[in-house]
Amino acid sequence: MHRRRRTALALSAATLLAAPLLTACGSEAHPGAAAVVGGDRIDVATVQAQAADVRTAQQKPGQPEELVTKSGQLIRAKLSGLILGKVLDRAAEDAGVSVSRKEIQQVRSAFAEQSGGDEGVRTQMLQQSWVAPGQIEETLRKEVQIQKLAQALGADLQSPTGMQAVEKALADASKALHIDVNPRFGSWDNQKVQLSTYKAPWLTQVTPVQGQEPEAGA
Repeated sequence: MHRRRRTALALSAATLLAAPLLTACGSEAHPGAAAVVGGDRIDVATVQAQAADVRTAQQKPGQPEELVTKSGQLIRAKLSGLILGKVLDRAAEDAGVSVSRKEIQQVRSAFAEQSGGDEGVRTQMLQQSWVAPGQIEETLRKEVQIQKLAQALGADLQSPTGMQAVEKALADASKALHIDVNPRFGSWDNQKVQLSTYKAPWLTQVTPVQGQEPEAGA
């Protein structure tokens, strides 16, 4: 587990790409919306608030200056993470998967042991994944979801076949949600489960949950 965990999860950080900041106007069809997923809006204000939380954390003493200078990329990072979170929720629901708070805490405790305590967790998540302290538990919840989804599918995320099974489940969930992204940020690719303008490496960096190794044989 510890060798593969460079951060707790690349789901949010995997969406980092150069882009202009999201402005207050959304698409004509959905004014003020950054995206509409399964009929639910992801508002501009929600995306901007998440980015602002990261910037605030970056400005604390001890954080590298380059984190702040790259913060113009944060809006798309957060938008992509929010969309992916809804796709994961749908895929997990379809597979009968749920995540408990206890499971999230177990993953966080294991991460803390490897990172020098909870402060180490906060520092690594911020520097490597652009995750603010208040966003950590949601990011870890996604990690547990991925692992439990793989288990439900009988898929081993360390094998190409297992990866394909999980990718298909996510693609199916993505299609079912009819995702509509504000055109200024590109479009949503259902097959790749990501913004069309970005190549996300997140699935290759997923870390097995402690005590919940995916079953092989997918």
